[in-house]
Amino acid sequence: MAAQPTLRPSDLAVACQLAIEPGQRFLGIASATGISAGECHNAVRRLRISRLILPDERRLATELLGRFLAEGAPFAFPPVIGGQTIGIATAQSSPLFAGLVEARDGFVWPCADGTTRGRSIVPLFPGAPKLKARNPRLYEILTIVDALRVGTARVRTLASELLADRLAAPAA
Repeated sequence: MAAQPTLRPSDLAVACQLAIEPGQRFLGIASATGISAGECHNAVRRLRISRLILPDERRLATELLGRFLAEGAPFAFPPVIGGQTIGIATAQSSPLFAGLVEARDGFVWPCADGTTRGRSIVPLFPGAPKLKARNPRLYEILTIVDALRVGTARVRTLASELLADRLAAPAA
C-alpha cells in the first residue's frame, strides 16, 4: 500500500519562492531558501501532488496557494509558541507590519543573530531566520504566513491582503 503524501512546512517556503520567481530551477530555489536542491525537488513533487503547482510546470496555482496559506496553513501547521527570547521578528512583529498594526505580543524566530525580543515561534523550517538577510522578499511572505498562524482576526485580515499583494507581484 502506498503512503499518503503530505506537505511539509518547508514546502511552503519553496512554494512562496516560486511565487517570487516563477519557473525557477532547483539550484536557484535551493540558493534562495537555504533548503537543499534535493529537498526542493521533493517539495515541488509534493506541491504538484497537492495541486498547488501546475502539472508539468514549476508554476504555481497562485490563487489556490493564497487560499491554502490563509485558510489551511494555520491548521495544517499550527504555531508552536514558546517563552520570551531574542531572535528575528516575525508575524505582526516584523517590519512589514510596522505602522499597520500595534503588536502587543511580539513574536520572533529564535536566533543568536537576532536583535528583537519576543515570544518564540518555531519557524516553518530551520533556515527561515537567515532569510531576512538572504532573501528579504521570501522573509516578508513567511512573516505574513506566521501572522496568519498567530494573529487576531484583524491581523489575519490584514495579512491576507498583504499576502495577496505579494503573490500577485512576482520578481521583475
